[in-house]
Amino acid sequence: MRVAIIVFPGSNCDRDMMVAVETLTGRRPALIWHKQANLDPVDLAIIPGGFSFGDYLRCGALAAHAPIMNALHDHAARGGAILGVCNGFQVLTESGLLPGALMRNSNLKFVCKNIKLNVETSSSNFTSCYSKNEIIDTPIAHHDGNYNADQNTLDELKNEDRIAFSYVNNPNGSMNNIAGILSNNRRVLGMMPHPERLNDPMLGGLDGNRLFQSLSESLVTS
Repeated sequence: MRVAIIVFPGSNCDRDMMVAVETLTGRRPALIWHKQANLDPVDLAIIPGGFSFGDYLRCGALAAHAPIMNALHDHAARGGAILGVCNGFQVLTESGLLPGALMRNSNLKFVCKNIKLNVETSSSNFTSCYSKNEIIDTPIAHHDGNYNADQNTLDELKNEDRIAFSYVNNPNGSMNNIAGILSNNRRVLGMMPHPERLNDPMLGGLDGNRLFQSLSESLVTS
């Protein structure tokens, strides 16, 4: 599986993501600086967590207009897989690769803790190694993770089985307890929790590892 991790000024989870991918696949992913206009052929592009451009304007708003985003849009249009975690999820919504928006947490506080997620679907490249309605542990660390969308979008996400994960105990006020969503073609996933932070027993468990295992088993390198 060929993987590229996109790095912006303020990204701080790119190395964690690199370790998680390399641990599972045995192959180190490429780190791509945001000013690069082209993206070599890859099976998966990842936008990691952090505070791209210091979260000025809105979280992910400046990153959404970086040169590399044109290449990511092309990658998505070809059916390429994209994973956006935390700030990466915010970038995906700001760039229009996923619907909705991530707003300030309803309690107006930064939350950083382990939480429980419900796996809403196992029918995707990202979740095939989970069971539907399985409860898993995953860390969160965000101040703007409150997912919002209009009612039509919320209905589409539910009716099309595009809600990937939901919170068991909602930590941020997200509509319908949404923690992660899929694109129309199910090849783009945005999620606020950090699977890369729970992929080793020494980190507290392996629940996050199965997301990367799902990708490794479903994405075939040509």
